[in-house]
Amino acid sequence: MKQLLLLAFCLFFGTIQAQQWQDTFDDAVKLANEEDKPIVLVFSGSDWCPPCIRLKRNILDSEDFKKYASANYVLYNADFPKKKKNQLQQDKLNSNKSLAEQYNPKGHFPLVVVMDKQKSVLGKTGFNRKNSPQEYISLLNDFIK
Repeated sequence: MKQLLLLAFCLFFGTIQAQQWQDTFDDAVKLANEEDKPIVLVFSGSDWCPPCIRLKRNILDSEDFKKYASANYVLYNADFPKKKKNQLQQDKLNSNKSLAEQYNPKGHFPLVVVMDKQKSVLGKTGFNRKNSPQEYISLLNDFIK
């Protein structure tokens, strides 16, 4: 019985963590307006861009960032995977391409765009491997002030 409860807790907790990133940019904008939070839009190449992979592993997947972000940001990942096994559905790919045309026309990867709930850009940054999760949070928050 204890194992079953532990499994249920882990599945529930995992679901909460997975829901932190919005499925669509429209969902992110809607949630940002409902919760009065800024949007953190991440342009990444999850399976081909080494700095993108390091940003995800060292910052975005850290417990400090997850905890802070879930309370203070709305997150959306505009991913551009290249490997066939990781390809996105066409509608999501088209949406990400549209976002890239508007917010990342030079095609920088990774690029993190912080915007307000009206989709006005407050700041942009990349990834510096010297930054800790706390320093990265501080950098994003400097755009919001």
